[in-house]
Amino acid sequence: MPAISSNKPYRIGRSRTGLGLFATKPIKKGARIVRYFGPLLDSRTRSTTISRTSICSSSTAAGPSTARCARTSPRYINPRCRPNAESDVSARKRKVVIRAIKNIEPGEEINYDYGTDYFKAYLKPIGCKCAACEKKRKKIACRGA
Repeated sequence: MPAISSNKPYRIGRSRTGLGLFATKPIKKGARIVRYFGPLLDSRTRSTTISRTSICSSSTAAGPSTARCARTSPRYINPRCRPNAESDVSARKRKVVIRAIKNIEPGEEINYDYGTDYFKAYLKPIGCKCAACEKKRKKIACRGA
């Protein structure tokens, strides 16, 4: 797996759902994008255990419950049903690395699946805002009209 470059391949920018992380140059499938530094929190218990569903605990869907988490770039990676990245969690080493699972083009938003628990708690009540779900809702609305 290629190493994380010191020249960051991403930027924080405005997305459809708030702020997001966007590629600034091509990122190849399998490349490490960014490493999360800081406490790893379980979104269900808000404890300092590692969870595959989120990098930092959220008190609301809008933001993290820890200021330390808010200063890290991975915090801006939004959820998506058909993601282009995933989190590699090493419980023993207490680290999370975000890596590409598809080729990502410059300007494309970097996103990953936050998991079932996050979806049920935060996204299901308001509806997922990713492009795939929005497209599906529009298609259903057109059929019903």
